[in-house]
Amino acid sequence: LERAQALVAGFSESGQNDRLPPGYLSEIGLPAADWCAAWGRILGRGALLLIDYGFPRHEYYHPQRGAGTLMCHYRHHSHVDPFWLPGLNDITTHVDFSAIWRAGRDAGLALEGYLTQASYLINAGLMDELNRLDTHDLKSYLPAVTAAQKLVNPAEMGELFKVIAFSKALDLPHLLPGFQSGDDSPKL
Repeated sequence: LERAQALVAGFSESGQNDRLPPGYLSEIGLPAADWCAAWGRILGRGALLLIDYGFPRHEYYHPQRGAGTLMCHYRHHSHVDPFWLPGLNDITTHVDFSAIWRAGRDAGLALEGYLTQASYLINAGLMDELNRLDTHDLKSYLPAVTAAQKLVNPAEMGELFKVIAFSKALDLPHLLPGFQSGDDSPKL
């Protein structure tokens, strides 16, 4: 309860709640931020790379997202009622990446970058890997290109999924692979 009250107080201080219409409903991912903070305590030296769908706080708590981000999936069908067929649905919400960043920072992790999945994959060499494929072997080439397009297309997973990286006790003379350009850390 104390953690939830601190989060609500921080949210109020940020001015976010001043923008929200009456009746606004959303999720607060306390376990996600706690999980990230735990890595700050556990990790002696290394890097933490997180990939998931979500938004920075100003987009996560956007006034037009007044019903939150909760989604349910049952046999390839999406719906918003978590009480329909309990135990049979995959229930999920988006990540508040600003909360993840704050939890990591407060736990002693250094932010190495934050960007879209499309930027990360392209920076990490996805196009180079596709260029290595035999374009004449259509049985292999076309499925690979189709899969890559789904991963980087803004209308698919490219913009919705984000990648955030933290490090601890590492002297990184170069950026982590995948973080050469497109950093959106100021949005956090």
